[in-house]
Amino acid sequence: MEQTTDQKAKQTGTNGAVDEGQLMARLHKGYASLKHQVHNVIVGQEEVIDSMLCSMLAGGHCIVQGVPGLAKTMMVHAIADSMKLLFNRIQFTPDLMPSDITGADIIQRDPQSKKRRYEFVKGPIFANVILADEINRTPPKTQAALLQAMQEREVTVAGRTYKLEQPFFVLATQNPIEQEGTYPLPEAALDRFMFMIYIDYPTAKEEHLIVKQTTTSKKISVQQVLSRNDMVLFQEIVRMAPVSDVVIGYCIRLARATRPVDPLATTMVKKYLKWGAGPRAGQYMTLGAKARALINGRVTPSFDDVKAVCKLVLRHRVIPNFNAEADGVGVEGILDDLIENVPPPK
Repeated sequence: MEQTTDQKAKQTGTNGAVDEGQLMARLHKGYASLKHQVHNVIVGQEEVIDSMLCSMLAGGHCIVQGVPGLAKTMMVHAIADSMKLLFNRIQFTPDLMPSDITGADIIQRDPQSKKRRYEFVKGPIFANVILADEINRTPPKTQAALLQAMQEREVTVAGRTYKLEQPFFVLATQNPIEQEGTYPLPEAALDRFMFMIYIDYPTAKEEHLIVKQTTTSKKISVQQVLSRNDMVLFQEIVRMAPVSDVVIGYCIRLARATRPVDPLATTMVKKYLKWGAGPRAGQYMTLGAKARALINGRVTPSFDDVKAVCKLVLRHRVIPNFNAEADGVGVEGILDDLIENVPPPK
């Protein structure tokens, strides 16, 4: 029988007391096992896998941008299989309706009373891991069906609210090539995603290994190494991990420096950005830095951890202006300049 999170937490300490050092060591070991299983089916993509798992440990969601065929679906499926989580893939299309995601009430005949009654049939959103494939292919009305689930971890249909089982992780993908007939996510929807991850082509050596492994009759499987309760516990550990006020201050400074009217704004920000990031950016940078420190075996995050997650958190929260487009300046260059020129607080 699978143990509950509380039972597992109590076993890590003496007489029911939770030993924080043991919990953090357990997270570090569990993360290593999880990543090893993912690499059984995924070649390379170290930073992408680290970013996905870091976001999941922090209780956030990811949006991934990359061309088709780079194993995005396989990657998130492997993460779900290694913890035996319920995985659902939703292919977003122009004719997809909100009820196709959340579920709907249908009329059923009661076998005993023979009377008709409404019965709620759950949609694919009721899973632990959701792959929202090509989310920008569907209209905003359908995109909005994800927002309540991502933020409150619940779904409201016909005036009734249904809780989603934890953990709950959404990985949305966007195709950066073909933009005709797409519906770009509004800023409010993008802000619900903790990280935006860019996935690039594999190296020549990695591509050779991919082709070699996937063109034989040998099947490579992923083994379960963690449980659902383990991930819920790990998310709690990330939340309770200590972080200094100075590191939090650095996260806030980086977020505020993206706002052109703020005194901390850099020269490039003032010239090339129309809007900067809101307070949620500082929250996600702090959580991301904590998760990154823990998976690397450190108790508390440093400035380097903040710098490592800074672009992941900010790149979809800042809006370039016309000057940036005219001068050929991209978001990545603006954020690189930001990290270089905004010093940590003393």
